[in-house]
Amino acid sequence: MVTVALGLSLAPAEARKYAAPLDLFGFGLPRPRGTVHPARIPAKIPLPRPRPEDAPKEVAKPAPERPAVEEKLAADKPAEPTAPPAKQASACRLALTEEIAIAPSVPDIHGPGSCGGQDLVRLEAIVLPDKRKVQVKPAAILRCGMASAIANWVRSDMAPLAASLGSTISDLDNFDSFECRGRNRIVGAMLSEHGRANALDVRAFKLANGQSIGLTDRTVPRELRERVLHSVCARFSTVLGPGSDWYHEDHIHLDLMQRRNDYRICQWNVWDPLPQVAPLLPTERPEEAPPREVAAKSGETNEGAEQGDAAKSGTPQPDEPAGAGQTPRKPATKKRR
Repeated sequence: MVTVALGLSLAPAEARKYAAPLDLFGFGLPRPRGTVHPARIPAKIPLPRPRPEDAPKEVAKPAPERPAVEEKLAADKPAEPTAPPAKQASACRLALTEEIAIAPSVPDIHGPGSCGGQDLVRLEAIVLPDKRKVQVKPAAILRCGMASAIANWVRSDMAPLAASLGSTISDLDNFDSFECRGRNRIVGAMLSEHGRANALDVRAFKLANGQSIGLTDRTVPRELRERVLHSVCARFSTVLGPGSDWYHEDHIHLDLMQRRNDYRICQWNVWDPLPQVAPLLPTERPEEAPPREVAAKSGETNEGAEQGDAAKSGTPQPDEPAGAGQTPRKPATKKRR
């Protein structure tokens, strides 16, 4: 009781120095929170004054120097692969417009050995000066230079030739263009110009009136085939046709192979037309002729009568040798003495 009395008798200021009787851990009693007053925001926020024009301009601070270790690591780091630059179109590609030929570009071909080529196009049609199109069937994969040479040949030489026949060219028969192979398809032979997309085999032209002009067809007039011969030999470095070898008897090979001193090969024999062969079948029997049985009996009767007359007159028959009906005589001989 004495302790309680002493505790009650302490002054309030001194009583704060000691923990509450029930505060065993010394945390103290929770204090009440003060009153929260909202912040006073001014209605108008003052902005900084604009920078005067005569004030000195700020100088950019130099970038801090990189340590030597970081520079070495950056130099040893492999460079990231960059995208390949866009391929520029060649002068031939720019000149071969849609006004001359329908020939879209195709990717470069890199085959075994030297097979393939660059600056390739797919020659689908040739546009004539009058805007008509000559379809290339099937479309030919060629180098741009070879495709341009074919287009100029058809436009300048073949179109007037067809006009002289009273028609226009509608199709070009492509026998072969790009093919990765040796010459004449012989295993182990030198690479053909077809393997470089630098050659075209032409078999015929088709006209708008349905007529077909085969370049090796002997029924086509010789003069017409000779005009084609002179035309291609003046434009291409290699021309092979009938007479060059038996590989080119049914088509004409054209290419732009580069040789020393601009050497050219033009081997195409324009053969004469085939002779008119007489029909092997006999002519038809005339209607007024007698039946075959009656004709055969009458022929036998006439032959027997002729033989009887010949026997009476003693003249030999044409098929019977002279003296056939007489007894042969022995030749006279001299007796020896």
